[in-house]
Amino acid sequence: MEENRKIISTSSLEIVPVEKLDAVRLNLLQLASNATDLAYAPYSNFRVGAAVILEDGQTFWANNQENICFPVGVCAERILLGYTHANFPDLKPEILVITAKKSDNSASATVTPCGLCRQSISEYERKFNAPIEILMNRPDGTLLRANSIQDLLPYQFEDLNK
Repeated sequence: MEENRKIISTSSLEIVPVEKLDAVRLNLLQLASNATDLAYAPYSNFRVGAAVILEDGQTFWANNQENICFPVGVCAERILLGYTHANFPDLKPEILVITAKKSDNSASATVTPCGLCRQSISEYERKFNAPIEILMNRPDGTLLRANSIQDLLPYQFEDLNK
C-alpha cells in the first residue's frame, strides 16, 4: 500500500504602489474606478468595477449588477470577460484591474475575485494558453498583483477526463 503524500502549492501576490504603475495600468485603474461608481448594488451596497485590456490595446470596463434574487446578480469580472469574449473571441485579455467600494463610502475597499470569477478567469487563461495579470486595488494606495489566476486559484476545476 502506498503511503500518503502531500501536494504543496505556493503562490504569492505582489504589493504595487499606485505611483509605480505605468500609463496602461493607471488608465485601467481609472476605468475600473469609474465603473465602480456606476455599479448597481442596492442590496449589498458593495460596488465593484473591473477594466481589461485586450491584446490589441482595446480597453473595456464593467461593474457588478445585483438583483433582489441574489443568485441572479453578476460580478463585474464575469460581465466584463463575458462581454469581451462574446464580441472579440479571438483577442486575449492581458491585464484585468478590479476596484471596489461600499456605496456609503467613497474610499476604496480591498477585493479579490470571488470563486466563480476565479474559475471564469482560469477558463480564459486556459483558452488562450496565457496568463492574465490581475491587479486588485486597496485603500492604502497600493494594489495586489497576481501574475496569473494560478496565484489566486492554485487548484482549478479542469476537465478530469484528460
